[in-house]
Amino acid sequence: MSLLSEKLGKYQEPQYYKARGIYPYFREIDSHQGTEVMMTGKKVLMFGSNAYTGLTYDERIINASIEATKKYGTGCAGSRLLNGTLDLHVQLEKELAAFVGKEEAMCFSTGFTVNEGVIPQLVGRGDYIICDDRDHASIVDGRRLSFATQLKYKHNDMEALEKELKKCEPDAIKLIVVDGVFSMEGDLANMPEIIRLKKKYNACVYVDEAHGIGVFGKQGRGVCDHFGVTDDVDIIMGTFSKWLASLGGFVAAESAVINALRHSARSYIFQASSTPAATAATIEALHIIQNEPERQERLWEITNYALKEFREAGFEIGDTQSPIIPLYVRDTYKTFAVTKAAFDEGIFINPVIPPACAPQDTLVRVALMATHTKEQIDYAVEHLAKCFRELGIIQ
Repeated sequence: MSLLSEKLGKYQEPQYYKARGIYPYFREIDSHQGTEVMMTGKKVLMFGSNAYTGLTYDERIINASIEATKKYGTGCAGSRLLNGTLDLHVQLEKELAAFVGKEEAMCFSTGFTVNEGVIPQLVGRGDYIICDDRDHASIVDGRRLSFATQLKYKHNDMEALEKELKKCEPDAIKLIVVDGVFSMEGDLANMPEIIRLKKKYNACVYVDEAHGIGVFGKQGRGVCDHFGVTDDVDIIMGTFSKWLASLGGFVAAESAVINALRHSARSYIFQASSTPAATAATIEALHIIQNEPERQERLWEITNYALKEFREAGFEIGDTQSPIIPLYVRDTYKTFAVTKAAFDEGIFINPVIPPACAPQDTLVRVALMATHTKEQIDYAVEHLAKCFRELGIIQ
């Protein structure tokens, strides 16, 4: 055995949970991801998908993807900087910039690599990055790659944010990076207060709208639009794998910012560009979102119904204000156990443990789609309550 194998072979945590029959990861799905999926020949209610708009199996999007593949092929065989830019990419960037209210946008092949590539190029030595302590892992990795001074503040605590801003040199760049919707807890960033502090301390604001666009704001333009602060936010980031039923991500800002990023963001200039199929699917989904406001209205109807039902059933769901509903367990073993028990009842939910949350905040995450029905919500609430009671998580 090599030294590397010897070292990594000591990692046995998955085997511990596998031996107890409650290992919850890499579960195989053999159907498309609607509100119901097929898994090992069994029909299961899907409450673990981020497809908030319910578009992942829309025939219009599938056909757009097929036609793009027929015209352009299966891949671009290069980066956007060199041979990998299609007219489709340029079209999507122009439409996204207009949609979120910024001068220009640039698209990446994955959402994770937007934050990973953009954040280090915005700030360097002598500058500051100030992050909420529950920001997404991609933000954490992005800030780690920067030479800027790293500061963190307690989740959504605006007094703590101001305390960190006071530490900064007045003339230095101070970049506040925050999730618009926090992906595990479902609560929103306090954007009005963040913007007030931005102006007071001459800072800049970068908002990750991965779970906000398509859900909040006019036509799903996101949390920044929801709070009416789009013009005061310097940089808006978003992804395509949730509301747009595809794969990829983007960042939108003033033209000067985008121009610099196009020639410096390493995960952009050294990464193969998004496939024609994914790009065309994203464009078509963006058109559908804008032309079918009833989809967003339906998502909020089902979200408000579910929030009410879960609260009345005695679940602890925190401060969520979104289609992300955390059901707190506060014990890693029971989090895995209740995930398995839910699956046995025909319900797919996702467990959340460190590093995705603090050790004392483990939970199972329920995510809603516009295509869920109230009957499906009722079934989930009833049977999840049964699982939680049997494990002594709720009374």
